[in-house]
Amino acid sequence: MSTPVASLEPRVVWSHFDAILKVPRPSKHEEKIAAHVEDWARGRGFEVRRDAVGNMVVVVPATPGHEEAPTVVLQGHLDMVCEKNFGVERDFMTQGIEAYVDGDWVRARGTTLGADNGIGLAAAMAVADDPEAVHGPLEILATVDEETGLTGAKQLDPSILHGRLMVNLDTEEDGAVYFGCAGGADVHLELAANRRKGLLGSTPVRLVVRGLKGGHSGLNIIENRGNAVKLATRVLLKAIDGGLELDLVSLNGGDKHNAIPREAFAVCRVDKDGKGQLEDVVAACLADFREEFGGIEPDLDVALEEVAEDDANAMALNQHVRDRLLHLVNALPHGVLSMSREVPGLVETSNNVAVVKTEAERLLVHTSHRSSVMPALYAVGEQLRSIGQAAGAKVTIHDAYPGWKPNPSSPLVQKTVAVAERMFGKRPELKAIHAGLECGLLLEKAPGMDAVSIGPELRNPHSPDEAVQISTVDRFYRLLKELLRELA
Repeated sequence: MSTPVASLEPRVVWSHFDAILKVPRPSKHEEKIAAHVEDWARGRGFEVRRDAVGNMVVVVPATPGHEEAPTVVLQGHLDMVCEKNFGVERDFMTQGIEAYVDGDWVRARGTTLGADNGIGLAAAMAVADDPEAVHGPLEILATVDEETGLTGAKQLDPSILHGRLMVNLDTEEDGAVYFGCAGGADVHLELAANRRKGLLGSTPVRLVVRGLKGGHSGLNIIENRGNAVKLATRVLLKAIDGGLELDLVSLNGGDKHNAIPREAFAVCRVDKDGKGQLEDVVAACLADFREEFGGIEPDLDVALEEVAEDDANAMALNQHVRDRLLHLVNALPHGVLSMSREVPGLVETSNNVAVVKTEAERLLVHTSHRSSVMPALYAVGEQLRSIGQAAGAKVTIHDAYPGWKPNPSSPLVQKTVAVAERMFGKRPELKAIHAGLECGLLLEKAPGMDAVSIGPELRNPHSPDEAVQISTVDRFYRLLKELLRELA
């Protein structure tokens, strides 16, 4: 018999998380999950403030006797990355997440779990409900559209936020206190999809790259995981360079700008003899990839599948368009570009080749780059622009968002470290993260804000392998309660 998620301890956290999992997503500005949180707040008589883009502040009164304490902002985001494995039938618009307990972990069946940042949101709501929690005035700040580029934080109306001490609940590592993060930006490249009728006597086949771990394009980029889009491109180029007459109908892979692509699919047209040659190339590339990635990607698979003839695959890209697309994707850098000179072990700058999408009249390539050094961030964007323009692509660099500059002398950071060390008998690691926490943007919006970030142990966010460790949720929640008690 399976263990219900809502029955886990601390139950006040897990019951909120279970309720969050049941809310269908995504929707524009997370209206459904926002309505869930607002209904909860108003049902308890809490004031709710909303701004024009949908960001929400729930005002939680202080524990009696602590009304004069400084207001603390508990901050998380309402949205999640909705990813699922190939073949999994789940409509995020109408269905919630199917979660289950696996030993000391909570996972989802074939989809992302949404613990990023559902577990943080649940902890903030739990503090407001917990009769044992002691705290001063609280403001639960729940932002929208974090996963699509931190646009909620970018457009936050600061008038809805009064507190100047902020505990971000979006860190994904137990035993660590975060005090800095990277900034980031997206680049979109577009080619015209000029087409002609496929090669005479050719038949369609589908190249499939699958079984990769994917994961968070910031947190997991240091692990050098495989990128399915890049690998599929390498297979196709190897076949073409070997003299195979190959028409490319479509190349699709990746889904989210902040997730490393796990799967990629290329529909091609080859003649009878060419199919056998392509099968040989696929086998050779699979052997090379397994040697290259070793134990990092144990489930990596590259295969060729039959495809039925239809109107959708009758028209192939012109050869020069095919070559532009493949060489563009192959040339784009993916992975760690530099390590921090200031913080040992911290990725300073990286790029994720995130999405390739074939449409009827255009070919789209989306990348996402990050850096804790803003000049380096801008330099990567210009490098990507140069590569795109050399391939004849239309290049759009979207507005960058700032990083959160580490400040180890922050009173709130020092208080959090001291409380954690006293509670658990071990000094927590003080870290900066190569990911886009909203703190940098929010500190710009609210001058004088002091911030810190904590959370439980999450693995493989932004992928269907996402999991949150049950025992660390208990430690995270106890630390949050004790920190609020100290600040009160």
